Amino acid sequence: MKKIALFFVVLMIIPVTSIFGQSKDKAKFKEYQPGYYQNFILKDVNAVREKLHPQKKEKKFMMDQSGLDLPNKVADYKEHTYWHFPTTSQGNAGTCWCFSTTSFMESEEYRLHGKKVKLSEMFTVYWEYVEKAKGYVASRGNSVFDEGSEANAVTRIMKLYGAMPRSVYDGLKDGRKFYSHADMAKEMKTYLKSVKAADAWNEDEVVATIKSIMNHYMGEPPASFQYEGKTYNPKSFLKDYLKLNPDDYVDVLSYLQQPFWRQVEYEVPDNWWHSKDYYNVPLDVFMDVFHTALENGYTVAVGGDVSEAGFSRQTNVALIPDFDIPSAYINDNARQFRFSNKTTTDDHGMHAVGYLKDKEGKYWFLIKDSSSGSRNIDPDSPEFGYYFFSDDYVKLKMMDFMVHKDMFKKYMKKFK
Repeated sequence: MKKIALFFVVLMIIPVTSIFGQSKDKAKFKEYQPGYYQNFILKDVNAVREKLHPQKKEKKFMMDQSGLDLPNKVADYKEHTYWHFPTTSQGNAGTCWCFSTTSFMESEEYRLHGKKVKLSEMFTVYWEYVEKAKGYVASRGNSVFDEGSEANAVTRIMKLYGAMPRSVYDGLKDGRKFYSHADMAKEMKTYLKSVKAADAWNEDEVVATIKSIMNHYMGEPPASFQYEGKTYNPKSFLKDYLKLNPDDYVDVLSYLQQPFWRQVEYEVPDNWWHSKDYYNVPLDVFMDVFHTALENGYTVAVGGDVSEAGFSRQTNVALIPDFDIPSAYINDNARQFRFSNKTTTDDHGMHAVGYLKDKEGKYWFLIKDSSSGSRNIDPDSPEFGYYFFSDDYVKLKMMDFMVHKDMFKKYMKKFK
């Protein structure tokens, strides 16, 4: 106590300005740089921890495709590959449904009108989220609001909002090279939960808030834009430039839980608006339309399961091994059994852009894909961004596809 008192007296005698003179030191914000602690001490701690408690490396039971003669070169499909843009990555976003179907519509634009137009996937994604928000309000929070959707969401959004080139709106901000919607989706879902908790079902307010969140992460799509010297809005671009009719496309489904030869609902979470526009047909018809389309110069947007023992990310080939089911036993019941017990899931959308027949006369399909799994090879390889599906794989594991209605015309009369 005496020392403190003495210090106080001395402090009172010394002129304040001589101790607390005006500082001339400068300061600034500096990015934190890992130092000795992170680079040496933590590295040593983690190395010892790994030795004492090694992490188990995940193993999957997979088909051994080594030694097989596989048609997994793009050049193998050259004779029957149809025009499409190079693969575009969906990044870390659950938007395969949009990337695959947008790619399909680009190929349709070229097939019908000879125009090579790279379309904006994120324009569709933006307005699909708006529609999901409206559905959430209308259902009082009982509608699915997440990143996934279905191929016919693209044609539905086209009808409602139009389309635009990717050069006008790509939805990438802050120098991003790849899409990542996890934070955006989390923020939107958190907000919608608060709406439900407060019973605050004002659609205008909800939509405005959802838009503001997306505008922060993705930017806002322009109301009008210039393209090849003319001014368009999204609807006039679709109608006057692209001249694509969304009503010209059908979604073909094949499962037993709904009657064949009826338009039915595809009962999966991503069909959040409960579309009942799917043409449900027996498996032999499903495959006939798929084959016929590709044999006649049409491409197909296809959706199904890609998490199988015969689906290799090393060869990019999808096969059905006989230890799963022999080829001759793949039928309507085999498909439904796997869909019902959830070993077949609706987890990915892709774009079939070509085909070949092997020496035994079996079909193989060239599949363009936007996911990271198709990019586990050399980026300079022609195979970068593609898979190679056997006919059996499509037959057992692909649940639905979108195609131009002309390829379904001969079966349309059987629907009531």
